[in-house]
Amino acid sequence: MAVFHDEVEIEDFQYDEDSETYFYPSPCGDNFSITKEDLENGEDVATCPSCSLIIKVIYDKVRGSIYVWRNRVAI
Repeated sequence: MAVFHDEVEIEDFQYDEDSETYFYPSPCGDNFSITKEDLENGEDVATCPSCSLIIKVIYDKVRGSIYVWRNRVAI
């Protein structure tokens, strides 16, 4: 069983369209990341490549699409 550093809403992440990846700041100074494809496949854990922390990503998955309500972006 994983121990999460935090639980973070997907709308609090920054999205990079080129890499189709969501980023969120890690306490170590790097970023947690999770790809759009990971989310579409039901993954909900973002990892930081520089430290051992992981976070749970909170998002709604409706009819095969991920909706980011704050930014009104449907993925």
